[in-house]
Amino acid sequence: MNAQTLKITTIGNSAGLVLPKELLAHFHAVKGDTLYATPCKEGVMLSAYDPQVEEEIALGQAFMNEYRETFKVLAQ
Repeated sequence: MNAQTLKITTIGNSAGLVLPKELLAHFHAVKGDTLYATPCKEGVMLSAYDPQVEEEIALGQAFMNEYRETFKVLAQ
């Protein structure tokens, strides 16, 4: 996907970005969904997933791996 120009517009007393439908399609997003802006060395990365949730999932997977045998016994 090529770089796209986003226009900042007034929404009530706030400001918002207008996202073209092609960009929404890229994120598989629709009106009302949440996108996440994360600072990075290039500026800001816009993504459809929450990096905090990704980290929490990784911690949960590590926990499950550590106690794999316990979970096997509990599943019986």
